[in-house]
Amino acid sequence: MIQPKNKVPSLQVDLINGTKWELAKQDPKNFTLLIFYRGLHCPVCKSYLEKLTTLLDDYSERGVNVLALSMDTEKRAKISAEKWDIETLPLAYGISEATAREWGLYISEAIKDAEPDVFSEPGLFLIKKDGSLYCSSIQTMPFARPDLEKFLKSIDFVLEESYPARGTK
Repeated sequence: MIQPKNKVPSLQVDLINGTKWELAKQDPKNFTLLIFYRGLHCPVCKSYLEKLTTLLDDYSERGVNVLALSMDTEKRAKISAEKWDIETLPLAYGISEATAREWGLYISEAIKDAEPDVFSEPGLFLIKKDGSLYCSSIQTMPFARPDLEKFLKSIDFVLEESYPARGTK
């Protein structure tokens, strides 16, 4: 489990647009927001990422860079990008099981034909400019994710009040 105020694991991923993304090279005004999603097979992920896409400008206005990522293959991630309404959302693929575990994500095995053999459950990580964890939300199921609009309001509060990271004891 990654503790708030501690450095998060290094992360280098491939994006569906053919570029590479590296957490250490990010320079957000305030935070980097990582949204780990289950994959193409997940209708809850589809809705969640489509909602996130409608809020990208709001996150950007608050100095938050956003990335969605999964253990899906490049092919599956590109299908998600084509079939879901997420064309402006940076989308990474090919996260290894070891990387998912390093981030503290729960791992599931397929129970339906449409699911990959192994995939991670959702996780949200808000990372400070210095690479330390500010807060996280890790789920064991697709259903219990933070509301993205309310999360924006939380970021406003954090920035206005200089609210410290909690859960550090």
